[in-house]
Amino acid sequence: MAGERVNRSPLSAREGKVYLDGVLIADACKFLVVFKPTVWSGKQLSERGTNRRWIGYDIEVTVEEWKTTRRYRGMIDEYLKSGKTPELTIQGIQDDKNSDFYDVNKSEEVTCIGCVPTDDINLIDMDTEGDVVKESIKFGAKDLV
Repeated sequence: MAGERVNRSPLSAREGKVYLDGVLIADACKFLVVFKPTVWSGKQLSERGTNRRWIGYDIEVTVEEWKTTRRYRGMIDEYLKSGKTPELTIQGIQDDKNSDFYDVNKSEEVTCIGCVPTDDINLIDMDTEGDVVKESIKFGAKDLV
């Protein structure tokens, strides 16, 4: 059948960009945003099943990048000087133009606002068995737009 596609083209995890406060993270190697609902669950008399309801949520963001800047050290220095918690906007755009997903939806875009670092931030990383330094920073986001 002429013109019919034989191979399916799932969305590639390798195609896309990550921006932190509008600045492209050129050396990003992994980006993950997870929406975690807070779920209430309870039972009522005469019902065998459990009722569930979302009553809130948390948003976790992970940015991994090859270390080429002092981005996070700058945030730490500013916090130590001012006492002000760093709060960022982080955006990911997945745009695999060769995928079936792109054919239907174009790109997938997620913008996380009110992102605050929530995990350890390595200040220096040296290892006799290592090769290059990768930073993995976790954030908690206030909301999505």
